[in-house]
Amino acid sequence: MYKRWGKRVLDILVSLIALVPAALIVGVCTLVIWLEDHHSPFYVTERVGRGGKRFGMIKLRTMKPDSPDTRNQDGTTFSSADDPRMTRAGKPLREYSLDELPQILNVLAGQMSLVGPRPDLPDQQAGFSPEQLRKNLVRPGITGYNQAYFRVSVSMRQKIIHDVYYVDHMSLGFDLRIMLKTVGSVLRAKDVYTPRSGGA
Repeated sequence: MYKRWGKRVLDILVSLIALVPAALIVGVCTLVIWLEDHHSPFYVTERVGRGGKRFGMIKLRTMKPDSPDTRNQDGTTFSSADDPRMTRAGKPLREYSLDELPQILNVLAGQMSLVGPRPDLPDQQAGFSPEQLRKNLVRPGITGYNQAYFRVSVSMRQKIIHDVYYVDHMSLGFDLRIMLKTVGSVLRAKDVYTPRSGGA
C-alpha cells in the first residue's frame, strides 16, 4: 500500500507543509547568489527519473557561470572545499544542502520523491547493467540512503548498490529513518567534499 500510493501522498503532504518555509529560505538565498555575480540564482540540469524518463531538476546555483563539469575518476561529481568554480555563496549552500530545496517543486510535479536514489545525469547511466538500472524503478529523491548515511564519501559503484538496496527495501519506516538521518548529516555538514581522485 505504501509503495502503491502512500509514498506519493506523503510526498505531497510534506512538500506542501514545507513549501512556505522553504520558499522563504530560497528567496533569501537567491538574493545572495544574484548579488554576488548578477546571474540567475537557479540551475536546471537534465536528470534521469523513474522509468528512465528525463526531467529538469532544479537547484540553486553554487558554481560560477559557465563552469566546466569536472568529474572524479569513477564518474561522480568532483566536490572540494577549495573548488575554484564555487561561488562564495555556493559553499554554505552546498555544505548544508540548501541548494536542493527548489526540488520540492520537482516533488510536487511528480518527477521526484522526498526519499529515493539521487537522479543521475543521462551519460552516467550509459554503461549501467540491467541490475543497476533497477534504481529507475522508483522516483529519484531529494535525499536517499546514500545522502543520509554517506553523502559523497562512497564511490559510484557503491552508491548504485545502495540505490538498488533501497528499491528492494523501500518502506515507510525506512523512508522516515532516512529523513531523520539526513537532518543530522546536513546539520553536521558531514562528508560534503571528496578528493579529486574519487573512488573506484
